[in-house]
Amino acid sequence: MRILFLWLGVVAAFLVPASASPQSMTACRAKPELLKIGSTLPVARKAMAERKHLRIIALGSSTTVGYGVSSPAYAYPMQLRIGLEKALPGIEIEVINRGIGGQDVEEMAARMRVEMMSHPPSLVIWQTGTNAAMRHMLLDLFEQRLRDGIKLGQSLGADFVLMSLQYAPAVVALSDEEVYERIMAKVATDVGAGLFRRYDIMRGWYDDGMPYAQFVQLDGLHLNDFGQKCIGKLLTQSILGALTGP
Repeated sequence: MRILFLWLGVVAAFLVPASASPQSMTACRAKPELLKIGSTLPVARKAMAERKHLRIIALGSSTTVGYGVSSPAYAYPMQLRIGLEKALPGIEIEVINRGIGGQDVEEMAARMRVEMMSHPPSLVIWQTGTNAAMRHMLLDLFEQRLRDGIKLGQSLGADFVLMSLQYAPAVVALSDEEVYERIMAKVATDVGAGLFRRYDIMRGWYDDGMPYAQFVQLDGLHLNDFGQKCIGKLLTQSILGALTGP
């Protein structure tokens, strides 16, 4: 009986909200204030100005890998590369995917030096937080590993942008996921890193009437083709805003 209730809960989460309109179910969008990452990305700007080259490492877990998408081209790191190449003619763009499914912040911080020294980047997009929240990682440890990882990466000469948790049924069902979200925002501010507010962006989709089924796979956790492509598009806008703004 308990399994039946859980299954019904998952099904209910994927139903279309009564207020949903056709446009709210299909549009890739975000409020402009949510796309401001809070950093001017000085290292990346300098690399573009002096070397006409921008190398980005996408460090993360299954979202970065592109778990479950129908084509590798839909994963957000590839979408980021495609978008930047179109928007920045004359700049050589590299986006190196260093996602490993199932890893949390501690495991990614532990491989930070090796990943960065093998292909020194100007910018690291660090997608993390979801696995730590789902495994109930101690909050103090989560915060310390974030700080240590970013400070190490910055000492190796790169800008950082943290990508926060996804807003999906398996995450929203947690009792404290927003605490991890707030920690990521605080750490980003404290250490001078950018923050891509994926959690708030996706919550905006859902609150505006977009059903989970539009952007989340049936497992209630991973992004589907639309979710990955849209996050890639919005991340591109955020990065471009930081690189080309005042």
